[in-house]
Amino acid sequence: MLEQLLELDTELFLYLNKLGTPTWDNLWLIITHEFTFVPLYAILLFLIYKKYGLKSLLIMVLVIAAMITFTDQITNAFKHGFMRPRPCRLDSLKEEGMRYIAERCGRYGFFSGHSSNSMAAAVFGGLVLRPYFKNLIYLLLLWSFIVAYSRIYVGVHYPIDIICGMTFGALAGFGFYKLNAYLLNRFVADAKI
Repeated sequence: MLEQLLELDTELFLYLNKLGTPTWDNLWLIITHEFTFVPLYAILLFLIYKKYGLKSLLIMVLVIAAMITFTDQITNAFKHGFMRPRPCRLDSLKEEGMRYIAERCGRYGFFSGHSSNSMAAAVFGGLVLRPYFKNLIYLLLLWSFIVAYSRIYVGVHYPIDIICGMTFGALAGFGFYKLNAYLLNRFVADAKI
């Protein structure tokens, strides 16, 4: 059963990865770069500041830092626990026409840190700002899906790596949103979250 699942995962990876073309490679390399979306994060922090104030923002920055550290470290623990080689490490996939355009190929890929971190940020940011921007969460989720797909496009993650990373990220984002709400209600007198 597990072998069949991994075989299907590999087939889906090859299909999605081969959809890429040199015309779009630079765009997907920009999307997959971890610092590309710093302006998005800055805008979200600015919106949080405008809607919640400085004290709430400071608490949220600490919660966000803890959330990203948590998702990043759990991701690394899974990668070193499962030790599933990334697709870019396998010559057999290169022989089948896999496109590998990433700058580097890490050792293990299960599960995707980009996917978990972007999804955690999307869920957290979308829920925190939902009272003021009802549809923002949908844009952030779409952004997270695009970032996740970029990892397949550049050849460094399988679809299962992405799905598990996004699922874990969504759970982490929701959990840290709840922690954030508790801290704001406890330490900020007029917080309504």
